[in-house]
Amino acid sequence: MPRTKFTFKARDKQLRLGNKTRLMGIINMTPDSFSDGGLYNSPGPAADRCLAMAEAGADIIDIGGESSRPGSRAVSAAEEMDRVLPLLEKIRPETDILISVDTRKSEVAEAALSAGADIINDISALRHSPGMAETISSWNAGAILMHMRGEPSSMHLMEPSKNIMSEVIEGLKVSVDKAVGLNVSHDRIIIDPGIGFGKNHKENLVLLNRLPLLEELDLPLMIGISRKRFVGAILDKPVSERIYGTIASSVVAIMKGVHILRVHDVAEIKEAAEVSDAIAQENLNK
Repeated sequence: MPRTKFTFKARDKQLRLGNKTRLMGIINMTPDSFSDGGLYNSPGPAADRCLAMAEAGADIIDIGGESSRPGSRAVSAAEEMDRVLPLLEKIRPETDILISVDTRKSEVAEAALSAGADIINDISALRHSPGMAETISSWNAGAILMHMRGEPSSMHLMEPSKNIMSEVIEGLKVSVDKAVGLNVSHDRIIIDPGIGFGKNHKENLVLLNRLPLLEELDLPLMIGISRKRFVGAILDKPVSERIYGTIASSVVAIMKGVHILRVHDVAEIKEAAEVSDAIAQENLNK
């Protein structure tokens, strides 16, 4: 299906969305993230990984300092900053790529933006930290607002939603309205339905299948499906063997209108995205 075109703004940078699928490369500075926890705990290897993802075709690098896997332990703002800031300070002078920091805490966001980050990726969609929208606005930063049911520590225990699509749309509307009301402009906002965040296997499949319904929010759409549990459930594969399932679900997401894929495997997903984009464009030209 044709994608709506947007120009996303983050500080003094712009990213055109809609002509081709954009990729966000994931780097977790955590010991306990579900996929790559513990692999990049020091700034040197993590910086090399970030620059390699940029070279492979990532449009955005997303740095996280607190795991959000189901059942994960929350960390303090100080610990999160100790993980994120050394890497951010190391790579910012090396590349002009858009850098996002995955955090729910306004004090972490403030420190990250001061160190050169462009985007705050808030999995709580402004629900966790009262000052987050003001912090984003004060730096003219970009904001990614993700829908999450419950909290990371207990979201896997959530009862099924009565209507997951309606719940996601309404929840994101509330967060977007809050952001705009606190001077975060529409052209600085991206939305994410939050695959796996308090949603069960069936609900994740429903969300993927009905992504076009999110178009009513008139905002760029990002999705994180890389190596997720629902892929493992379908294939009966561990995290390390979910690349093909990730590619398949990424292609479906592209055909459903997603603008940005948040991924671990940039080079592999980029090839799948380029083929999918070419097919989608050919369909439009008929």
